[in-house]
Amino acid sequence: MKRLRNFWKKELRQCILVAAISLPFFSVAYAADFTMALSSPPTSMDPDFYYAQANINVSEHIFESLVKLDASSHIVPGLADSWRLVNDTTWEFHLRPGVTFHDGSPLTAEDVAWSLDRPATILNSPGKLDVFTKSIVSKKIISPSVIQLTTATPYPLLPVDLVNILIISKKATQGLSSEDFSSGKGMIGTGPYKFVDYRRDDRVTLRRNDNYWGPKSEWENVTLKFIPNDASRMSALLAGDVQAIENVPTPDLALALKNPKLSVYSKVSQRTIYVYVDTSRVASPFVTDKAGQPLAVSPLTNPDVRRAISMAINRDAIKSRLMENLSEPTNNLVQPEAFGYNADLKVVPYDPAGAKKLLEHAGYKDGFGVTFDTPNNRYTNDEKIAQAIAQNLTHVGIVTKVESMPMATYSSRGAKHDFSIGLLGWGSVEASSPLRALLACEDSKKGFGTQNWSLYCSKEMTAKLDLALTTVDDAKREQLLKDAMAIAINDGAIIPIHQQFTTWATQKGIVYEPRTDERTYAWKFKTSSAAN
Repeated sequence: MKRLRNFWKKELRQCILVAAISLPFFSVAYAADFTMALSSPPTSMDPDFYYAQANINVSEHIFESLVKLDASSHIVPGLADSWRLVNDTTWEFHLRPGVTFHDGSPLTAEDVAWSLDRPATILNSPGKLDVFTKSIVSKKIISPSVIQLTTATPYPLLPVDLVNILIISKKATQGLSSEDFSSGKGMIGTGPYKFVDYRRDDRVTLRRNDNYWGPKSEWENVTLKFIPNDASRMSALLAGDVQAIENVPTPDLALALKNPKLSVYSKVSQRTIYVYVDTSRVASPFVTDKAGQPLAVSPLTNPDVRRAISMAINRDAIKSRLMENLSEPTNNLVQPEAFGYNADLKVVPYDPAGAKKLLEHAGYKDGFGVTFDTPNNRYTNDEKIAQAIAQNLTHVGIVTKVESMPMATYSSRGAKHDFSIGLLGWGSVEASSPLRALLACEDSKKGFGTQNWSLYCSKEMTAKLDLALTTVDDAKREQLLKDAMAIAINDGAIIPIHQQFTTWATQKGIVYEPRTDERTYAWKFKTSSAAN
């Protein structure tokens, strides 16, 4: 059986790495404490609650996975220092020797089995992580440091899936609810930092794990501050209140690059920003006629209307005017270097006249009205992008108003299918991840459609995806994923906008290796002297 290799062998593009030359702004004595500003707060401290970037980013300071990604999204060993195929359906993982949890108890295969079972038990999650564990039909503990995981059919993607499952202590988390984690219960991991305190929507305080199995962090005490407002986040960096920020506001990027007291880092992201559309409900909650009266039959169920929406969006203007060229327009769900990228899906040109003709052909010459929902504290320029799309749609006759809200509220409502059309993002190193979660016909047994806010269901697309997940041959599997993506994209089930770039800025004297997975890890920030 061929090992998975294509999508983690390729080096993803590094687009910008700027570090203005000047004397260090901070002295080495400062290295005991480190404060960084994140652009979005987590919705829960439970590492199994929700597959969302803001949640994962915080959790991975405390908890770790069996398999990890490096800065360019190549698979590397994590808590498992090796793994192998025993047969076509059985994977064997060997745990690193000597790894302990923060309370001093040893990491064992029993903790791994517990961690793989727990995601399926989480209640009220907007996006359950069991999409990454559904393939496992049995677990066998061979020894305290060896576990075998068996899948029903050959499943070459299992190591990739396990990147997303964090290992928790069975002893520390049995009987806990997700809300219990906010008070510190269960916050016992193996990671580079220990949990100290959590203040919702404000900060998380951490202390270095001096018994960590890997390289020790330079910072003894770490504060993760949540500053969603772009201007406030940049001001905190300029004032010295924080030593690093993520998501440099695009209007401030040029000034940050010229500032001799700052260093700026950027890299193309895995993340695709896209528009989801309610494809299936006959009457959608926020679709009206132009007078604001609800329509008995939603135009969004018509594929031609969804294609018209895509043609009406000026992706190049979003790139140049809003993103300061820190985005790449796309019509795919993964970046060009990723496994399953379909080069035949070309970026949809901005064509308002063509969009109007399609609307007329679909029976909506006079247009209709819709509310476009968006988070306002999650993605780079998320609300501004939504406003730009709304203007584009209104121009072709789809009168669009924007409703924005914090991601915590947005994700909770979106999971209940409260919206008709809106903005979201998804990042992955290969195409099966968004196809399974965002577009496959909902199937709780398989973990399909866990975040299918479009309510899209194509039996043809789902069948190709299903076959791809059990296909061992790399070339055949990749073609199946490409075909499945083409079906969904051409149906307008999801309307890709762009791959965003991720940016970081630091006080001079602190360096960071930018990452395609957008993670902002405190232990990866280093003083210049330590980095050399």
